[in-house]
Amino acid sequence: MTTLADPVPGGRPGDVERAAALAGELTGRGVHGVVLAYVDTAGIGRVKSIPTARLASAAAWGVGMSPVFDTFLANDAIVTTDVLGSPDGDLRLYPDLGQLVVLSGQPGWAWAPVDRITQEGEPHPGCARTFLRRIVTDAAGQHGITFKAAVEVEWTFAQAPTADGGFVPATTGPAYGATRQVELGDCTADLLAALAEQGIDVEQLHPEYAAGQFEVSVGALDPVAAADRSVLVRQTIRAVARRHGFAVSFAPAVVAQGVGNGGHIHLSAWRDGVNLHSGGERRYGMTAEAESFTAGVLARLPALTAVTAPSPVSYLRLKPSQWAGVFTAWGRETRETALRVITGTAGHREQAANLEVKPVDLAANPYLALGCLIAAGLDGLTSYAALPDEITGDPARLGAEEAAARGVRRLPVSLDEAVAAFREDAPLRAALGPVLADAVIAVRQGELAAVQGLDDEQLAAAYRWTY
Repeated sequence: MTTLADPVPGGRPGDVERAAALAGELTGRGVHGVVLAYVDTAGIGRVKSIPTARLASAAAWGVGMSPVFDTFLANDAIVTTDVLGSPDGDLRLYPDLGQLVVLSGQPGWAWAPVDRITQEGEPHPGCARTFLRRIVTDAAGQHGITFKAAVEVEWTFAQAPTADGGFVPATTGPAYGATRQVELGDCTADLLAALAEQGIDVEQLHPEYAAGQFEVSVGALDPVAAADRSVLVRQTIRAVARRHGFAVSFAPAVVAQGVGNGGHIHLSAWRDGVNLHSGGERRYGMTAEAESFTAGVLARLPALTAVTAPSPVSYLRLKPSQWAGVFTAWGRETRETALRVITGTAGHREQAANLEVKPVDLAANPYLALGCLIAAGLDGLTSYAALPDEITGDPARLGAEEAAARGVRRLPVSLDEAVAAFREDAPLRAALGPVLADAVIAVRQGELAAVQGLDDEQLAAAYRWTY
């Protein structure tokens, strides 16, 4: 279970004793080290690892790591804000023992997400996991609302990268085809086994559209745990694939043309165990609150893309008529709108109804993405925002006048446009706080500067093996 309390020097109540017991158990299972993981502003997973015997010490006093990584770029260059990017200072990484998992795909290792605090014991304002936990906690306290969330994970299996970083898909069978499943069946069977051993409930695993591409969908959890799970699933996929001799890429666009890798987010709001997206009197069973929540997300989508599609290469994926959801529109089971309202099958709707956010990829920090989506939705809920008419079919077919009349706009076509929209969205920046909001802007601008002058092929190559 996710730990909702901030860490403190000396350890959260009971954590040191719990960590000591866990260390003994892990050692008995042949686990020699624990990976301490978080995700930076650029969406890169960063880690430190400790010997298993040091787990109790980490629970009490944390593990040191520089705050400079909050302004690292995907290529490891460093940008700065007024408070971040300096070589000065230190943070303490505190493992969430409730999310510690023995890694089936990496024998000898366990894994745990971390929260970061300052040496003075204060929550680090640049910690994305702490930000999401605050958003979730405030929603429960102020509105009595909890959330369930899940992140779809799409990736591409490839042969080992060529000397020039090129890409050769591991299989080229038809989209969603049986051929591809057979050709990679040994690897994907081992993946399913590893995920099951790690306690991850998989709903489906299937070949996707692009060459070598697969998708795994997992069960929904509270948002912090769902973000943790997204990071863990990717670590597991990479480890299992490597043991079978494959490389994997989670990049939004592995090649310049064609369908890229998404990271769609599923999100539902609940109160007192009741799903607000089902059983209501509004459209498709939504309650008034669920409609306003959806309207809040819809209204802020242009600014949200700076967080959900945060890389220059994200915009090679965000193209019309490729199910990427690039228009400010919603529809029931409409895969071309940015927001897909899922009602679920009759008889299962009370559990299954949710909102799918499509313009999201796996370059996004999942903690930032979920926190910002929830903040946008709550803004709509508290302001009783009205949800416009739904769109059916492909919004790209609408003429300019009809699209304008129906409020259908193209989402930003570049990261530069997304950053401009983010700058203008004061409520979204306020939800993040000035430190995180400034880090988002600085890192996105740094990414743009790093790839200035590259054509689409060069852009895809620059990020192909980064994510």
